[in-house]
Amino acid sequence: MAIPDFQTFMLPVLKFAADGKDHPVSEFRSQIAPIMAIPEDDLKEMLPSGLKTRYEDRVTWSITYLFSAKLLSRPRRGVYNITERGQRLLATNPVKITAALLTQYPEFVEFNRPRRGGGDNSISETDPVPIQTQTPEERIECGFQELKNSLAAEVLETVIKGSAQFFETLVVKLLVAMGYGGSIQDAGRAVGKTGDGGIDGIIKEDKLGLDNVFIQAKRYSEQPVGSKVVREFIGSLTVHRARKGVLITTSTFTGDAIACVKNLDQRIVLIEGKQLAELMIEYDVGVTVATTYQLKKIDQDFFDGE
Repeated sequence: MAIPDFQTFMLPVLKFAADGKDHPVSEFRSQIAPIMAIPEDDLKEMLPSGLKTRYEDRVTWSITYLFSAKLLSRPRRGVYNITERGQRLLATNPVKITAALLTQYPEFVEFNRPRRGGGDNSISETDPVPIQTQTPEERIECGFQELKNSLAAEVLETVIKGSAQFFETLVVKLLVAMGYGGSIQDAGRAVGKTGDGGIDGIIKEDKLGLDNVFIQAKRYSEQPVGSKVVREFIGSLTVHRARKGVLITTSTFTGDAIACVKNLDQRIVLIEGKQLAELMIEYDVGVTVATTYQLKKIDQDFFDGE
């Protein structure tokens, strides 16, 4: 069972508040899950940011939407109770409370109406009120992930169009950025020459150079890397008496290739094109920050000192 969308939480939340008592947000979170019979494992599901659970986020935003429609009131910070309007809505025995249903309340329309861009924050009376099924934080994270996926595809396409020598140097730079060996000057070197024994690069595992990691880079556009290539790489490591290796490709690995690296004396990591692009983005290799958005929250310490 997946966590229901935040609109599905609004009716149980309002019913829980129907006793007219003051309830802190933490009480809503602890009581709504058993009411909706949400499995314990599902309650642990995190948002992509890892900062809070999906359940916590959706319960909180269902409360926010009910409050914006004046179905709940907030007698003090973090505490809510039902209003007369909320009681009247429950008296109609709604099957579900949705954002579309809440548009009957002008306060909710005001809260949810899009605002003009370009620094003009006045409300656009002609713009329709968007009806969303995701919480604002989920929409931000989904939008961020879409942009990240698009960038990863662009990064990978650019890498594939580059030269083989550039790709071999790139993978060494990436591993250095990931913390292997310190700087490019003392951490690793690109090989990529005839007679290199199937090794494209060698990098120190740490700054002291206690061990080396051997690298092979395969720049393919569509052709997957098969087991033959992986076995040859394993053989090269054996010749060099190496215990650790990284085989990186811009394409993918076949199932047989992946099976080759299991249960070996050597430790070999396979990195496919998609993961390569994601690592380049994560460690700022070949990418730069275009825009930064700050998501702010209330400073409770400031108000607690009131």
